[in-house]
Amino acid sequence: MKENSNPRDRLSLAEAVRGAQLAAADRNDFITDAKEADLARIEVLAQDLQEVFEDVPVDDPQWQFAVSKGQQPRLWIDVTSHVAMGRDRRTYRFVRDTRHGRILVAESTDIRPIADAVTNYIAERIVERQQMMEGNRVGLIETKPFKEPLQPGLYMQPSPPVAAIKQKSRLSSFITAVYWFFIGAAVGTGVLVVAFWDRFSQYF
Repeated sequence: MKENSNPRDRLSLAEAVRGAQLAAADRNDFITDAKEADLARIEVLAQDLQEVFEDVPVDDPQWQFAVSKGQQPRLWIDVTSHVAMGRDRRTYRFVRDTRHGRILVAESTDIRPIADAVTNYIAERIVERQQMMEGNRVGLIETKPFKEPLQPGLYMQPSPPVAAIKQKSRLSSFITAVYWFFIGAAVGTGVLVVAFWDRFSQYF
């Protein structure tokens, strides 16, 4: 009876391609110089982490995710951490620069432990940034409400209610209208008396 093999135990095409690339890098040690061999291995690691890099939020500016092709090829994760090859040209070294010096985060001749270490490092930094953004912020400068300065001898008076202002305005308008009405009536009466004075004088 034929036993069914577990699909998880089978070698995937991606893993086979990665193994072929590493084997080619090993063969290149005898053909090319150390720099090109290191660069080949660093690029393989970058390809393995490509999906992780693409899952990082685009609004997070702290990441670099770039391969530098200098004297010592490196895969930069951010401005303080990178992966480079060891002196044996087969060991991946994930290091981070701190204020107390450079520390070794992970080291292995296999890609998988290094890729996992880089992934965990990215996740921790993302969580730290989220906590910082969501935390309560305490202002360092005390702010006071703006108050218009008063001239000497003056004091603030409470503003009257809007309804009282409208009622006062209406009363003032009514009194002004009555005042001018009586003035107009008096002037009109005077004009009539002067115009018809001859007729009125015979009654006196």
